[in-house]
Amino acid sequence: MKIVIVDDNKTNLMIVEKILRRAGYNNLLLLPSAGELYQYLQLDAPSPCEVPVDLILMDMMMPEVDGIEACRTVLANERFTDLPIIFVTAMGDSNKMAEAMDAGALDYVMKPINKVELLARIRSVLRLKLEKDLRKERDKRIQYELDLARQVQRSMLSGPLQEKDVNISAVYRPTFELAGDFYAWYQIGPNQYGVILLDMMGHGISSSLVGMYIYSALKDTIMGIVDPEMVMKELNRRMLQLHAPDSLINYYFTAIYFVLDTKKQTIEYVNAGHPTGIAIVDQEVKFLSEGCCALGFFEEIEVTKGVIPYQQAARILMFTDGLSEWLEEKYEDAMDKLSTCLQAEDMVDPAVLLHQLQPGWELVDPPKDDMCLVLISTN
Repeated sequence: MKIVIVDDNKTNLMIVEKILRRAGYNNLLLLPSAGELYQYLQLDAPSPCEVPVDLILMDMMMPEVDGIEACRTVLANERFTDLPIIFVTAMGDSNKMAEAMDAGALDYVMKPINKVELLARIRSVLRLKLEKDLRKERDKRIQYELDLARQVQRSMLSGPLQEKDVNISAVYRPTFELAGDFYAWYQIGPNQYGVILLDMMGHGISSSLVGMYIYSALKDTIMGIVDPEMVMKELNRRMLQLHAPDSLINYYFTAIYFVLDTKKQTIEYVNAGHPTGIAIVDQEVKFLSEGCCALGFFEEIEVTKGVIPYQQAARILMFTDGLSEWLEEKYEDAMDKLSTCLQAEDMVDPAVLLHQLQPGWELVDPPKDDMCLVLISTN
């Protein structure tokens, strides 16, 4: 516990020091000016180290730099934003006292000093600082855990796939550290690929945790069942297992899942309440709209499987509503714009597709909703 006392009057310094030492505060530093306070705090150092100080008691009227200006300067430094400052002053001007509080001081004590009052105000301010320090430590720990969870979440997502018969890649831009959008793809057989994109209700930690629960079941479900209709029913069953009878919130998610068979040249898919996917097959635009409702609402769901055959080549774009809402703010015909960009012969990179829609998209503010798109093209 270190307290710095700043006053240009040596007698005042001695009085405050004596009161504090008798109260058990022995780690004290006495400074005669705001300039020396700046030097002690190393405000001008290019790479300042942390200076241990828990409280500043400061006179308001001092030569060269007065207490109010010093208060503003110290608190403007990022390291000392939460440092408590108490003015010890003989000035009774209410306007000046209001200015001092506006500058960021937490309290003031009038001269001549009342020992009981001074110590009570110090205890009050130090309690507040302790609470702030604990909160900052807690926030730092939570941020560390969020960063770790984000790394785990990102590591679970499928990496780009480049095979002789297919290319698959994605762009993923969450609004927060943790997102509710997930995607995955698996090679089911020599010429078969299962691809899924899902969007969990809500944002942040809760949606991410529920999404990771579903994600943990994806590989076994897709590799073991394969058929889009049965996969969606199984994921719906898994989602319903999370529902508690007394819960006010029942989570759900939308998804598109399809099986691409490059030997049979077919795309079998189910759209579970998700934004419509776009397929370019033999230069013709097809929409992935057949399917069912979002998953997690009902125990029994009716599922309609869509089948799209192709002769030469296919290119499929799936995206979450974060992208569609973002595009709708820019274009009246968002789907037409997406379809047109997707028809370019060399369009195999979703980042390039986004660049055509919004040059410098990666530099603009994060979207209002998690944004994800997956692009699949046959060779």
